[in-house]
Amino acid sequence: MTMTDPIADLLTRIRNGQRAKKQSVPCPHSNEKEGLVRVLEEEGYIRTYRVENATTGHKQLQIELKYHDNVPVIRTIDRISKPGRRVYSQITKLAKVANGLGISILSTNKGIISDAKARELSVGGEILCRVF
Repeated sequence: MTMTDPIADLLTRIRNGQRAKKQSVPCPHSNEKEGLVRVLEEEGYIRTYRVENATTGHKQLQIELKYHDNVPVIRTIDRISKPGRRVYSQITKLAKVANGLGISILSTNKGIISDAKARELSVGGEILCRVF
């Protein structure tokens, strides 16, 4: 069965893993997902991630979730741009998430980066998700 929105699947796996108090969650690998998870790690929302070869021969992301006092670090993680409705933003019009406490993750011509890095590089792009 083909998946129409693999990014939404990744975000749902993270969300469900945190609700179930899992230490880590597996996810099928793609370069886009790896870039998104790399940004989450750089911004401190997950502990770490690694790329593993699964028994089926396909690569798999193993994402270690992060908790503070037994409460998930990620409070909300929402998909913004969807396959049926892509959402793009210029960097000058990109709103801050939770007054700067959260981040937006963008897909730009410079790669998948956080909104702070996009402001630094002065590039806009597709808003993949928002994390708080």
